[in-house]
Amino acid sequence: MSDDRRSALTIIAMLGSVFSPYYARARARGAADPLMHCAMNVALYGPRADRWALTERPRRAVFRSPRSLAIGPSLMEWAGGELRVAFDEITAPVPSRLSGTVRLRPSAPGPAAPGAGGAQPGVALDGRGRHRWAPIAPIARAEVELTHPSLRFSGSAYLDTNSGDEPLEHAFERWTWSRALGADGIALTYDVRRRDGTRMLLSPAFDAGGGARELPPLAPRPLGGTRWGMARDIAADPGSAPRLLRTYEDTPFYARSLATATFGGKPAAVVHEALSLDRFASPWVQLLLPFRMRRAS
Repeated sequence: MSDDRRSALTIIAMLGSVFSPYYARARARGAADPLMHCAMNVALYGPRADRWALTERPRRAVFRSPRSLAIGPSLMEWAGGELRVAFDEITAPVPSRLSGTVRLRPSAPGPAAPGAGGAQPGVALDGRGRHRWAPIAPIARAEVELTHPSLRFSGSAYLDTNSGDEPLEHAFERWTWSRALGADGIALTYDVRRRDGTRMLLSPAFDAGGGARELPPLAPRPLGGTRWGMARDIAADPGSAPRLLRTYEDTPFYARSLATATFGGKPAAVVHEALSLDRFASPWVQLLLPFRMRRAS
């Protein structure tokens, strides 16, 4: 997110695209190869226009090494202590070019960052350890330079990883996630509602030096519904009143937003997501998914 909050960029490398209807159909027929359904999802929220790119590519378009990942024409690579991303994608549903570079520099790499030693740690989000989450660079800075469209900005950044051994909708009903940027660090929340009726709320906070602590008890606070009628709430200070500033993504099953809220009594700018896996698994949403993505042969 740019320092003036006018622009934001999200990039997600997907090995086995969890939201692919084609991957879901392949799994329904039996064992499916996740590397046949990979994508570099790029979403730009600019001061003048937004752009969305999600092209699913097969195994032959994927190249991996311990420090790099290429999916089609786009590449992520660790070099010199920073993550360098170069992408050149075609948007959907209206085709246009979305290309540029990002240089992400961790302020204090987390234990999951390359070179930290050992296997990547992770927090189990479900009761059986089949879904895991780990922050790699909780606090970072990024420089963004786009060629299509022409745009440059720098600002705060964040990097994490999710991995799983089964479809998300098998384990979860819904979740909300947020990254809150305050004057002295960031606060993360992961509020997970599981299929077995249990709930888990993670709320770590990180300072600029990499120190971690748990936030005081938080409570779900309303953030307002979406145009698709999906409820949004955010785990924040009890009794507080978060304020919605902008909705980045508004889909039948997912919303990404910019808001303000308080955590531990301190105000922060918040990037927030709400995901309904019940909505996602419904047949009518599965029919709509191909309109927001492309498939490369």
